[in-house]
Amino acid sequence: MAADPDQEWIDDYAPGEDGTLTGEAVALDLHPTGFVLRAAGALIDAVAHLVVFVVAVAAIGTATSVLYTEGAVLAAILIATLVTCLVGIPIVVETLTKGRSLGKLAIGGRVARLDGGAIGLRHAAVRSLVGFFEFYVTLGGAAALSGLLTARTQRLGDLLAGTYCQYERVSGHVMPLFGIPVQLAEWARVVDVARMPTQLSRRITQFLAQATQYDAARRARLAAELAAEASAFVAPVPPVDPELFLAGVTVVRREREAAALRSERERLDRLQPALRGIPHRP
Repeated sequence: MAADPDQEWIDDYAPGEDGTLTGEAVALDLHPTGFVLRAAGALIDAVAHLVVFVVAVAAIGTATSVLYTEGAVLAAILIATLVTCLVGIPIVVETLTKGRSLGKLAIGGRVARLDGGAIGLRHAAVRSLVGFFEFYVTLGGAAALSGLLTARTQRLGDLLAGTYCQYERVSGHVMPLFGIPVQLAEWARVVDVARMPTQLSRRITQFLAQATQYDAARRARLAAELAAEASAFVAPVPPVDPELFLAGVTVVRREREAAALRSERERLDRLQPALRGIPHRP
């Protein structure tokens, strides 16, 4: 059966089912880099490392020919150079740049821990050591197979280090804010909106931002599908057009979340004197 193009559009904006959680169990709207981009970034990095190795070998060859170095010593130097260029340099680069490299800068990615934090020396070392086997021993076959079989396109080094490649090149487009539709003003005062999955919320937001770009039939079909999913988290469901319903739900959730944040901030402000005060001594 052929894939539904509308469903593919919806899935493009859906974050992973497992989500990303910080150490405080806060959900983050972070997205892994796709397989094709990861492959392109890995290819750029591999070519860069090999170029550095070739240049280093040429320099070593020139120096040893002048110094008449013995064959055993030359072999040891070449092995050390190989390890340095293909393993040592990636470790240093990823550690100092907190997960970035030439290839990842090109594709807009960054290696991060599963909780979204920056990687350290241990993570970079595991990734680089396993990466030598994945990219150079198996010619990228092991990394490609692992990336295709994992939800976050993780290669073996990522699985062992507890990392993944996070996509950071987001759109600079700012969505315009709109208020509650007039037809839903009374409904907005009494409606109960439960917590929606992050995936569904993002799909609704993206649809409302791009709805004008679609023809009438496709726009109506997408709105009906999203409204049917969102209605499970809303009571009562107003008898209005699906797209108008989605707009109303979005505004209600935005305003109530903003009000909750303001209330929390005010509560913390009231507690500041007690939190910062010096305890009384007996």
